[in-house]
Amino acid sequence: MYALVANVEDYPKFLPLCEELTIARRETVGGKEVLTALMEVGYKLIRERFTSRVTLDPAARSILVEYVDGPFEHLENRWVFEPLGAGASEIDFYIAYRFRSRIFERLVGSLFDKAVRKYTDAFEARADQIYGVKGRVLTS
Repeated sequence: MYALVANVEDYPKFLPLCEELTIARRETVGGKEVLTALMEVGYKLIRERFTSRVTLDPAARSILVEYVDGPFEHLENRWVFEPLGAGASEIDFYIAYRFRSRIFERLVGSLFDKAVRKYTDAFEARADQIYGVKGRVLTS
């Protein structure tokens, strides 16, 4: 599951609202791979681009996403993966965000909340597709 989530370039193939994702920069910092990712999200006539810094730490089985630029005042999400045995993982996922504009938040805030909830289903479906194992997603 770590590899599936770390492969951010594939997000437009399966994540709701993710129209495009481009890696603008890839570097190694302190033994961790750090990506600067530009993501475009869209729904009907609404389109927004934002930039985030993605720190991949396979040794700690964690992924940290930090906001750089776009319509948010703040955005951060963290993933931590704990193996449970053959073909199973427990995934701790955390997200916090706040839009820069109250008007924009009123327009798309509830849509963004729903999209975040759908992401869990999308990652589970992608795992089923790639690994062929049907399982239950546990998040906290």
